[in-house]
Amino acid sequence: MDNTPVMNDEISLKEILQKIKSYYGYLISQWKTIVIWGIIGGGLGLGYSFFKKPLYTATLSFALEDEKTGGGLGSALGLASSFGFDVGGGSAGGIFTGSNLTELFKSRTMVEKTLLTPVTVDEKVISLAEMYIQNNEWRNNWKNNPKLKDLKFLPNTDRKYFTRVHDSILGIIYQNLSMSSLSVAQKDKKIAIISMDVSSYNELFSLYFCEALAKQVGKFYIETKSKKARMNMEILEHQVDSVRVELNSAITGVAISNDNTFNLNPALNVRRAPSVKRQVDVQANTAILTELVKQSELAKVTLRKETPLIQVIDRPIFPLKKEKIGKVKGIVLGGFLGVFLTIIFLIFKRVLEHLLR
Repeated sequence: MDNTPVMNDEISLKEILQKIKSYYGYLISQWKTIVIWGIIGGGLGLGYSFFKKPLYTATLSFALEDEKTGGGLGSALGLASSFGFDVGGGSAGGIFTGSNLTELFKSRTMVEKTLLTPVTVDEKVISLAEMYIQNNEWRNNWKNNPKLKDLKFLPNTDRKYFTRVHDSILGIIYQNLSMSSLSVAQKDKKIAIISMDVSSYNELFSLYFCEALAKQVGKFYIETKSKKARMNMEILEHQVDSVRVELNSAITGVAISNDNTFNLNPALNVRRAPSVKRQVDVQANTAILTELVKQSELAKVTLRKETPLIQVIDRPIFPLKKEKIGKVKGIVLGGFLGVFLTIIFLIFKRVLEHLLR
């Protein structure tokens, strides 16, 4: 029988408590180091509170459009369809709901168009992109760069005139805004209200960009959703004008034909044929024009129904919400961070010493 003792690698609870007691005693012995670094951390936190710029947040809340269609209008649309007219009964608004809408606000196209919106700063009209560049003092670093020193972002400039450098700078601004400054979220799924927050170190920029982005997305929605209804209305109006011209021409033709057959010998009825044809044209064009006018008015009703998706509830108002680290908070956070990191370092150092023995 083998009497060789078996080595047990398991650590007992007693050993764990002893190790904890040992580390605790070691940290107590290093209290001066911990206190010193805590004071240093508190001083750094105090300095940070002095130099850290306050963060201003502009908040805009809006409600989503109810996509329900009234029964009377739905019947009218069905009647129009039976005559072969498409008056835009289908809605394009479904793609702009929920998470799709929040992503639309954060899309590069919407943000970059917003950055080219004109604003007035110090009695000068500049774009939001220029305002962002000025706020971050980028031009100080561009003075010695020939590609960047004369770079300008004029308000409402067509993108086709932008160079690769313009696109690169706009891309950097977009990344900075989308990652750290712009937040769009539906706070409660049961409530169709979405809030948009824009944060920056410039109070004016936060408010201007927040309102301009909401306006830009609303404009894009209106153009997209009402495009089909607007096209149908324009087609119907063109047809109404064309038929009205034909009707006026036919009425004039009837009058001319009647003048030509005035006191005509009753035996010469063939001379009355042009007048009769013109009267038929008048009757036909009158019927067509009546129906087209009805459809044109219906198309106008449909177009008016395509109201903006964004119904603003609350707009950002000065003074904006201000986030700034106070002196006391800076000292407490800095001191806590200094103590915590010092304890982690001392424990790591202690473990490393035991391993190297």
